[in-house]
Amino acid sequence: MSVSVARPHVISSRSIVQILLAMFCFALVDALAKSVALQYPANVLTFFRMLFGLAPALAMCMHGTPLRERLKTLNLRRQTLRALTLLVTLGLFFAGLPYVPLSEAVAILYSESLFVIVLAPLLLKEALRRRDAAAAAIGFIGVLLIVRPSGSHAWLGPLLLILSAITGALSIIQIKHFKPTEDSSVAVLYFTLIGTLVSGLSLPFLWRTPTLDALALMALIGMLAGTGQILMTIAFRDASASALAPYNYTSIVWATLFGYLAWGETIGLVSVAGIALVIGSSIAVALRGKTVEVPPA
Repeated sequence: MSVSVARPHVISSRSIVQILLAMFCFALVDALAKSVALQYPANVLTFFRMLFGLAPALAMCMHGTPLRERLKTLNLRRQTLRALTLLVTLGLFFAGLPYVPLSEAVAILYSESLFVIVLAPLLLKEALRRRDAAAAAIGFIGVLLIVRPSGSHAWLGPLLLILSAITGALSIIQIKHFKPTEDSSVAVLYFTLIGTLVSGLSLPFLWRTPTLDALALMALIGMLAGTGQILMTIAFRDASASALAPYNYTSIVWATLFGYLAWGETIGLVSVAGIALVIGSSIAVALRGKTVEVPPA
């Protein structure tokens, strides 16, 4: 879920701890999601992630101004469009997870900030600055180093993840049309509700009944994702989003560790170089205030 907040470039230790905990939650969600995605269709995983994510999303909105009043701050048409875009992003990410090492999958998803640079001039008529174009070019070289597929079916996973990054970029661009007064907490709840309803409509077409163990894992995925959203939202309320941006990428470190411990995944030097290029260029873009991204889990 992407968040754009206009705050001074200041940061507190509390905000750092909150964003680090949020990234840990998201990385754990990705690891658990991969274990489930190896056995169940992406739409089933997406539905239960959304369904069990409703409770923490609702809890985040229970304090302060009544929910009915806060809901009025949202542009429902644009929020619905963005919710659908984010839902596609999440579904594609889950679908691509079984085919790519976890750390590489997360790194590819982070390239969405680079796609924003390419798409924004086309969709928002923004000027493309040379420094941003150079950062995007370097980042895309990193993506190519990560992907390097071989074999007749090796393109499927990277392709799904790249498409996920593109739709994620489209969701970031849609933020440009939102008013600063729109409540981010209620927007998260609205996205989760829309995601539950829409992904639920897909279940008759592609369904596999989960075991109790798998259902418990998917419930944990939803709760952890919701907890991560809460921590992220609180952190961005109290600190500059661009100042927090470098800490977002700690999720890749956790993903590398989880991938190794769970599946024995290792990444070569070429992939490490590619991940470094994606992270470096994305941080450079974020620090220039172009975008701030958090995994859509």
